[in-house]
Amino acid sequence: MQTTIVVADDHDLVRMGIVRMIEDIDNLTVVAEAKTGEEAIQAVRAHKPGVVLMDVKMPGIGGLEATKKILAIAAQTKVIAVTGVTDEMYADRLLKAGAAGYVTKEAGFDEIVAGIQKVLRGGRYMSGDVAQQLALKNFAGGSEGNPFDELSERELQTALMISGGMKVPDIAESFCISPKTVNSYRYRIFEKLNITSDVELALLAVKHNMLEVG
Repeated sequence: MQTTIVVADDHDLVRMGIVRMIEDIDNLTVVAEAKTGEEAIQAVRAHKPGVVLMDVKMPGIGGLEATKKILAIAAQTKVIAVTGVTDEMYADRLLKAGAAGYVTKEAGFDEIVAGIQKVLRGGRYMSGDVAQQLALKNFAGGSEGNPFDELSERELQTALMISGGMKVPDIAESFCISPKTVNSYRYRIFEKLNITSDVELALLAVKHNMLEVG
């Protein structure tokens, strides 16, 4: 039985590499590619795939918000995060949003395939390094030293968009809200993180492995 797959990643070489490798697997078929969270949602609407391989950090609404929207319109679709973001807080939020797996790009293609196979059997799959971080976090009763854990989901998405260079009007359009509301989020983010500028926000995001740095 063929499993249809959407591959979402804004890095062309990474996305094309994953697509080529998937095409060599007999029972897997790529039906669409996406460069943004919005494109991934459109592809799911059009194809209702079995699996979405979702980069976490993409232009637009990003992988977390896209995962929530995809599962709202296609509950049977399995979303697996395939990302360079290794922070356990982000993995925890994606899993709570309904993602079936979380695989780091350092893990290699064999692990991506193993993740696909496991989630199709009804399980969840997580890269060993992230699973260990989550286990340690749960054992300790909370995240150690990551200030982003204080942010709400919408504040976190806004923070990562700002860190990635998106302007307030573009963020507002992505969320279908007013620029004034985005600036309110921005104010609360700065207050919670004890910072005063977008540059400080970006540096903090890199420090805590919230962004992929290429």
